Amino acid sequence: MDKRSCPLSEVYGLLEPGPVLLLTTAHKGKSNVMAMSWHTMMEFEPPLVGCVVSGHDFSFAALKATRQCVLNIPTAELKDKVVACGNSSGRSVDKFALVGLTPLPARTVGAPLIAECYASLECRVIDTRLMNRYNFFVLEVQQAWIDPACKNPRTLHHRGRGAFMVAGETIKLPSKMK
Repeated sequence: MDKRSCPLSEVYGLLEPGPVLLLTTAHKGKSNVMAMSWHTMMEFEPPLVGCVVSGHDFSFAALKATRQCVLNIPTAELKDKVVACGNSSGRSVDKFALVGLTPLPARTVGAPLIAECYASLECRVIDTRLMNRYNFFVLEVQQAWIDPACKNPRTLHHRGRGAFMVAGETIKLPSKMK
């Protein structure tokens, strides 16, 4: 194999952590939704998710103040709505109305679920020690919702600079974990 140097600015596209999420928050009577792709699973049970939310994002202040959110997982069919959420700010517009997403009440947190997403994870912030330095929050999933009709979701994965990959093929390989 003949390898060549890769610019460091392109490393993110090599290591993208998982599907693009729509993070919802609610604070001071206003709900918001933002596209997010910087997240990682940290523990199986209870499910812990680490995520980075830029201090410049409107959702950062709400997540910091309320310490709760919902991680909604859209399918590739919602790509235009996902991109619209990522290209607008909740400071100046109601993104739910702008892109045509339906907020639903959550069971354990004040932030809404998104009806159109195939899965939603109600979360509480349990650790902010890396928030001031890296804008990194550790979330514990309190309640998980999934659409049973969506058998093999095709999810979006951000590769950087406006490029996305669609995942959806599931393969089984030998594993010691059950």
